[in-house]
Amino acid sequence: MKKYLKSLVFVSIFIAAPLVVHAAVSDYLILQNIGSYKFITQTKNPLTKKIVQIPGYTTRNAPGMLAATDHFDLDHDDTTYGTDYESDAANLGVEVQVTKHAGGDSDRWLLHEVEDSYRSDDPARLGLLSQGTIIKKMGNDKFFSIRLGGGAYMWVSNNVVVSINYRSLQGATPEPIEVIQAYLQKFPSTVSGTLVLDTAHDVQWIKDEMDRRLWLCDKWFYQLQLGKVQQNQVYQESVKSMNVFLDYREKYYGIKAADEKNLLASYLSTNNGTGIKAKLTEYKNWWTLNKNKAISL
Repeated sequence: MKKYLKSLVFVSIFIAAPLVVHAAVSDYLILQNIGSYKFITQTKNPLTKKIVQIPGYTTRNAPGMLAATDHFDLDHDDTTYGTDYESDAANLGVEVQVTKHAGGDSDRWLLHEVEDSYRSDDPARLGLLSQGTIIKKMGNDKFFSIRLGGGAYMWVSNNVVVSINYRSLQGATPEPIEVIQAYLQKFPSTVSGTLVLDTAHDVQWIKDEMDRRLWLCDKWFYQLQLGKVQQNQVYQESVKSMNVFLDYREKYYGIKAADEKNLLASYLSTNNGTGIKAKLTEYKNWWTLNKNKAISL
């Protein structure tokens, strides 16, 4: 995750422009000071060293923090809004990113994908929570949190994903509670109040990730059927997700992945879509027969 450190440099770079507040932006970002945290609207030009005014926010059509999870957005538009705040009192800078998702059946994976940001891709701990990850609660709101050289917080509010990050190399620092509370008020968390990060939840998340990876393959091939994407991109993305599926299958079901991954690589190198689709069907059939079997973490 990108994190922000006031005492080093500004992570976000804005193009100098007059400060203009658009209604759509203010619907998602707090474009003013939050307690001791100042909404950043100016910075120094690195060449002239002069203070210049900046918009104070960025917007782009992208899935934001969930891009790293391979969030599928080809059949809809996601809009990500980003801004920064700094507190002299806390000697802390904070980066906020709010993404409005509007993807129909893609949205059902939002909480799963938020959680993916806090889970390991290390083969030895594949799919397990990164050390230090906890569920925090403020009032009635629950959200994911980790503190390691700073802090990262994420939650979903219906189809909106909120991410708040800060970074510190100076040891223990206060958390940006004022900023977190302000955004929870604007976007109350819809993370279930009954969510517990226990072994049973780990097992369910891992199986859901295997489900999602096969679902992603189907989504890509459907876009190819509609003629909206190139074959090469579909084959690459599908093989990527099948490889992830195979990694999980090897780790938790004991089926070696190397030969299957080599075969998929050969299909990909020869543009063999028939072979790739046949393997996808094989994995889906296997998963139907085995998804309800117990696994050990």
